[in-house]
Amino acid sequence: MFRIIPLIFCCSLFGITVMAQKKNESYQLQMRKAVSPVKIDGVIDEAAWQQADVTTQFHMVLPMDTSLAKLRTDVRMTYDDKNIYLLVENYTTGDGPYMVESLRRDFAFLKNDNFLLFMDPFDDQTNGFSFGANAAGAQWDGLMYDGGKVDLSWDNKWTSVVKNYPDKWVFEAAIPFKTIRYKKGITKWGINFSRNDLKTTEKSAWAPVPRQFATASLAYTGSLVWDAAPPEAGANVSLIPYLLGGVSKDYDKGTKEAYRRDAGLDAKVAVTSSLNLDLTVNPDFSQVDVDKQVTNLDRFELFYPEKRQFFLENGDQFSNFGYTTIRPFFSRRIGLGGVPIRFGARLSGKLNKDWRLGVMNMQTGKQEETGLPAQNFTVAALQRRVFSRSNLGFIFINKESVNYDPSKVTEQQPVYNKYNRNMGLEYNLASSNNFWTGKAMLLKSYSPGKTGHDMAHAANLQYTSKEWNIGWQHEYVGRNYNAEVGYVPRQGYMKIAPQITHLFFPLSGKVLSHGPQVTSTWFFDERNFHRTDNETILNYGIVFRKRNTLNVWASNTYIQLLQPFDPTNTGKDSLPTGSQHNWNTVGADYVSKPQSLFTYALSARYGGYYADGTRLMTNTELGYRFQPYVSIALSANYNYINLPKPWGINSFWLVGPRLDVTMTNTLFFTGFMQYNGQQKNMNLNTRFQWRYRPASDLFIVYTDNYLPEPFFVKNRALVLKLVYWFNI
Repeated sequence: MFRIIPLIFCCSLFGITVMAQKKNESYQLQMRKAVSPVKIDGVIDEAAWQQADVTTQFHMVLPMDTSLAKLRTDVRMTYDDKNIYLLVENYTTGDGPYMVESLRRDFAFLKNDNFLLFMDPFDDQTNGFSFGANAAGAQWDGLMYDGGKVDLSWDNKWTSVVKNYPDKWVFEAAIPFKTIRYKKGITKWGINFSRNDLKTTEKSAWAPVPRQFATASLAYTGSLVWDAAPPEAGANVSLIPYLLGGVSKDYDKGTKEAYRRDAGLDAKVAVTSSLNLDLTVNPDFSQVDVDKQVTNLDRFELFYPEKRQFFLENGDQFSNFGYTTIRPFFSRRIGLGGVPIRFGARLSGKLNKDWRLGVMNMQTGKQEETGLPAQNFTVAALQRRVFSRSNLGFIFINKESVNYDPSKVTEQQPVYNKYNRNMGLEYNLASSNNFWTGKAMLLKSYSPGKTGHDMAHAANLQYTSKEWNIGWQHEYVGRNYNAEVGYVPRQGYMKIAPQITHLFFPLSGKVLSHGPQVTSTWFFDERNFHRTDNETILNYGIVFRKRNTLNVWASNTYIQLLQPFDPTNTGKDSLPTGSQHNWNTVGADYVSKPQSLFTYALSARYGGYYADGTRLMTNTELGYRFQPYVSIALSANYNYINLPKPWGINSFWLVGPRLDVTMTNTLFFTGFMQYNGQQKNMNLNTRFQWRYRPASDLFIVYTDNYLPEPFFVKNRALVLKLVYWFNI
């Protein structure tokens, strides 16, 4: 009976979605070709700007979405044969300097005075591009997907300038047609503009957006109407080579210094104006931030996000298929842990307004130490838009060991599967007004020696209005379901997770909104529908008009262990399979208002734990900025766990100070340290970046790992990397 529920959900999701006109169709900005050259300098003195249409009446989104914005924002757009031009006058109250976090690229939206453009070249209300800047000139750019999410890992060539005046700050930008993807001949694009001002705590948008949604929501874009079809981008081939030199030393093993001399190449080829081919040979990701460490008290594998740009750019078709704990494809399975990536290719983009394609192939080399063979990874995804904003998706994933026979492996080496494959279908619901969203998914895996109970399916449905957020989700993962290139930390279960939130909106006072939320998560064994876990949380949240927030909550947790588990993850001992544990917890979380130069976030929880023990956890995040050049942050997490013998009293500190220095919007220094008391490791990472040309960088990266006591150096490395982007 349980397994037919997704079919019922799928039918109901189809029934909810109907064809509808775009909500803000009446909001239109006329786009005319420039009558003069445009110089990107923040000065409005060209004839092209004098004759361009201007839109000036923005709508308030926060604190309330029932009036026009108090701050004036004027926007103009024009174009020539090579670029789209944007000019924005952001008027201020004139009672003090702008408020920004730093000059760091792809800044945090809520911590900066900023202006953002959301552009939907296919007018499909699903995918697009975002560009913007904060009031100090730091750039923001990203790929848009899922109707309103922005992937800020995307980095491309465009230019902008911010100039400050006594009563306003002006943002001027040139976006090359070669930078974006669009369909030839389409003369109406979806578009919206968003402004955030911290002094007045006002967030606004040109085309009105309900306050419960992000201003990036493509369901609420207006229209950019061209006077003629945009010009073709023409031949569009970019080559991005890199040169690298480095040295490392492993003091733990006592080995000599190891020197690196390396080179590689990325290439971007526009197959059409909306379809792109990305190629990589011998890629290197040494400049990518190391993972943020956590105190691990979990029974299952932890999730660490992908940070390597090649996998992130336009990768939402692959990485967002499924749910947070049922991902059939997770790119971190490729090329980490010392496994070299030899080459890769990805073809992705729009075939037309309704069809979207993504195909990726990666080849890794073998690893002698572990006996891991060379492997080939292929992922193919196809997506078809249905109704106004929903879509149907298909995915195929294949992992193949190259020239490898498991039967010939010696006893001293681990055995790897010859292959692992996954196929899946997915329906994503998004109603025309975004009030109804959901997903229904079905997956099947193919692995040697594993048949039966090798499927996974899940569905969710969510209703979001200003006052109510009501959701339901359920999952089933068979005990033989195997996604070796995915992230599925748990098998052999069924899960049910309802949640409901209600908000109240006082007409005046310091509180903007407040209300209760109830979430409940239940896990059952797939064999007999026997309860193994459940957690119910009652939360009361308060959002203040200054944007500081407070949450107070209480929870009840029940766990029946499915396998032995060490509740401290230190290797002292393990609780037995089948043992039952139940406890209550209370907690609170507070985040300060973002307008202050000094910001902080505090959270704490206290309650029971495994084996009738107790646990106290506190977390503190402090930040101070000398805007716009220096930002200092400190995070400190403390866990105190009291258990019966043999564990006894355990205390774990996790401390991470971070320094960001942004000398200009092209010159950056980042340094941070992580001390993990549970793993007994101290990590130091520093990175200097000089963006000497658009999308071209020089990196100097230094890393150290220490044993805190007696402060023994474990390993260290220094890398110098030069990247240059040029168009053919």
